Amino acid sequence: MDKKDIHKLILQYVSVLFGIIFLTVAMGAVSRWGGSLAPARTLTVSADGKTTATPDLAEVSFSVVSQGKDPNTLNADNNQAMNKVIDFVKSLNVASSDITTVNYDLEPNYETNTVTVPVLSPVSPQPESSNADFISVGSPIRTISSSTISGYTLTQTVQVKIRDFTNIAKLLGGLPPLGVNNISGVTFTFDNSDKFLAVARADAMTKASVKAGQMAGEAGVSLGKVVSVQEYGNVPVYSSYAKAIPMAAGVSNATVSPTIEPGMQDITDQVTIVYELK
Repeated sequence: MDKKDIHKLILQYVSVLFGIIFLTVAMGAVSRWGGSLAPARTLTVSADGKTTATPDLAEVSFSVVSQGKDPNTLNADNNQAMNKVIDFVKSLNVASSDITTVNYDLEPNYETNTVTVPVLSPVSPQPESSNADFISVGSPIRTISSSTISGYTLTQTVQVKIRDFTNIAKLLGGLPPLGVNNISGVTFTFDNSDKFLAVARADAMTKASVKAGQMAGEAGVSLGKVVSVQEYGNVPVYSSYAKAIPMAAGVSNATVSPTIEPGMQDITDQVTIVYELK
């Protein structure tokens, strides 16, 4: 065999090798592409899961609202009042990490001054008085308004997390005498909602699986692998004392503390599962 035939044979081997490599890669890509396509026959089911639990975390928001003409004095007085409030909150064994200042707002108060003046009309100068260039016609009149800063309003708002619910009534009853003049609400929720959602999710998945099996049996088909799962969880936040409560200045210590009950709350989860049909 001469060199020309050897070169031709080598080229044939190389061509066959590259052909094999190309087919292998192409088949893998086609397989992956085919696997990414949704099955032609599927069954979609949805189910709701639920668990009931007592909230273990309460959040209370309150404000000290002060008004005055000097912003520096206003700031000092408001801070002094709020510092006493925070000391009181800490005396109820509330950790510093559970006390957050969520708003500190200083705004000017405007006073509007309004005056009315008659409209003046120009006339020709009179011989008796060369300075009588304008005379009042008496009507109509014009209103002129101007605004000036009459003082300032400072609002400092704090949010407190309460884990010992026996302190809720103590907190609400003790705030007004210390200068808190706005309590915006008490909300109940869960410190770790994931563990309750997991229970609701397991309930929903079990119901969905049973439902899918029943539907497949009634249709005369068999369930295949799960194609996709979607979840829609819901952890409620319940406001038990939601309306803002403006407190009059100088509220006495005889303020009756409200009774606040967290009750029971439903944690729900919904799942939608798509099954392949055999």
